[in-house]
Parts: sequence; structure tokens; C-alpha cells
Amino acid sequence: MQNSKSDSYAKAGVDLTGGYEAIRRITPHVKSTYRPGVLGDIGGFGGLFEPALAGMNRPVAVSSTDGVGTKLKIAFLLNKHDTIGIDCVAMCVNDIICTGAEPVFFLDYIAMEKTDPELTEQIIVGVAEGCRQAGCALIGGETAVHSGMLPKNEYDIAGFSVGFVDHDNIIDGSGITPGDVIIGLAPSGLHSNGFSLVRKVFASQLKSLDVYAPELGCTLGEELLRPTRIYVRAILGVIKMFGNSIKGISNITGGGFYENVPRMLPEGVRAQIEFSKVTQKPIFSILAKKGAIPMRDMFNTFNMGIGLVMAVSEDKANPIVTALRELGEAPTYIGECVKSDKGVDIIW
Repeated sequence: MQNSKSDSYAKAGVDLTGGYEAIRRITPHVKSTYRPGVLGDIGGFGGLFEPALAGMNRPVAVSSTDGVGTKLKIAFLLNKHDTIGIDCVAMCVNDIICTGAEPVFFLDYIAMEKTDPELTEQIIVGVAEGCRQAGCALIGGETAVHSGMLPKNEYDIAGFSVGFVDHDNIIDGSGITPGDVIIGLAPSGLHSNGFSLVRKVFASQLKSLDVYAPELGCTLGEELLRPTRIYVRAILGVIKMFGNSIKGISNITGGGFYENVPRMLPEGVRAQIEFSKVTQKPIFSILAKKGAIPMRDMFNTFNMGIGLVMAVSEDKANPIVTALRELGEAPTYIGECVKSDKGVDIIW
């Protein structure tokens, strides 16, 4: 008889043979992310990692999980899937670095409408690239086939990462005081937040994403799908050089400035940010104008030209900015901390 479990499963929409082919395709990409500490190999029931904790008096694990949201819709429209994994990694590791921890491993979860080895490989190409940029190992993951649950040819992706930091070196913002300087790091673009609003604003243009837009210097599709910048190596670099002079870090993701900047502040300290000092990318002004979006809503949704914010000691601000530039970032002085109710003021 040839009515095997595999045959029956395939009739239900799940192709096990295709799953094996996907594993074969993604294996070299996964292994390209390995770093010291990775144990075992692909295919185990759990990803194994032995962290190097020597020198830490009180090691603390820091974890983060996130997805990419409706930015995926842009990838579907363009049929381009090799960068969306970078976004998924970035959403996790950029959060972890806000505590001063070094992300050391990452796992992904992909839910697909049907088995598609080629598509799976394209997605993992991006995940692996994100892991290499962050210096963390891709030690496991899951590709689930949700036949009948997802729209045809669509998928969802989420990730999970873990890092480590010595308890005495945790960055939690508690040391921020009035007079500290606020430094902003430039993003690559929109990153991965606010795309439900983005798609609404550009609804009439979503079928022509490959048309060149002179005001952007690229096509609208290229701009919208530009992968999220990963700040891990640069932040770890300045932490190593300047230690507790780095007092607070905030990843500007969903909720923009108004929700994220206060997360790094202690009670009695307020951040004042001067928007005139921010070098804004054209996509933000285009969104605001085309969508008639109030400025406060823009700052409560998007990163507005600053992907990550740091509060640092005033006497170390100049050398920290110099170091960040040498590490490949584009830092800008954007404000200061003042004595007032906890929160943020945007001055534009």
C-alpha cells in the first residue's frame, strides 16, 4: 500500500518532503551565524548554547521576542523576502542592547500557508544576515504549515533572542540625572513600525511600488522594505569604552518617541528633544503631508529619523559621539535631560 502518513498529510496541505528540502537549503545559512558557545547541530529538539560567563560576578539573562508586523504585506506585494528576516532579528536584539546585554543567540518561528522550500530559504537568508550583523547565533527555529489558516502564499514570522549582562552593568536608566545629554542614532528608514498607517496612506500606490520616486531617490517599495538598522555592535563598543557613562538607552519602535523615550527615564527626569537637530529622511515628511498626519501622531508612531536614543554623561558626550562615528553610526545631539515630571517634550 502507498497510502502512507506522508501521502495523507500532503493531501491535507502539508508536504513533509518539502520540509526536508527546506532544511537542506537553510542549513548553510544557519551555520554561517555560529559563534563560540553553539553546541549540537540543526535538527535537535532544542537549540543548545553555552554562554561565556567568565568574569561576570552575577550573570543576568535578558530576553526579547517580537515580529515584523504588517511590513510583511510590502514583502508580499514585491515578492521579495530576503530582508524581512533582518527586521525580525533587529526588533529583538535592539531591545536587548538597551539593557547593556550582548545578544548571543536567536530563534525564529515561521508560519506558512503551504510548504515552500525556496521561500523558506529566502526568509532565512535575511534572518541569518541579521544574526551576523548582531553577532548572535541562529541556533534553532520552527517552520509550521498552517494550511487553511493563512491567505495563499502568505506567512508570518516572529523571533526570540537571549543575551547576557553582568548584574552590576545593567543599563536601566536609574542613573540618569538632569543635565545628561541625549544622543540619537540614525535609522535606515521606517524600520518595522507603523506599517498599518503607512499602507493606508499609500493605498493608491501599493500596486506600483516599483516606480522610481525622485523625492526618495529610490522606488517606494525599496524605501518601505528597507531593513531595520541593527545597533548591537556599536552600542557594545561604546559600553566597553565608556561604561556607566552610558546611562540609558531606548529603542524607538512602536509608539515612537512618546512611548519609548520615557521607558529609560527615572522619576523626576524629563527628556527635551529638539527636532530641528534631527536629520529627517524624506519618507517621514511625505507620510505626514500625504496622510495629513498631525506632528504629534507622527512622533507617537514612527522613529522620525532617530532609531535609537541614548542618555549619557555630559562630560563624556563628545568622545562617545566620536566613538560612535568611528563604529559606523551617525550620532546627533538631539536634546538633554531636565528636572521635571517623567516624560518627553518634542520641540519642533
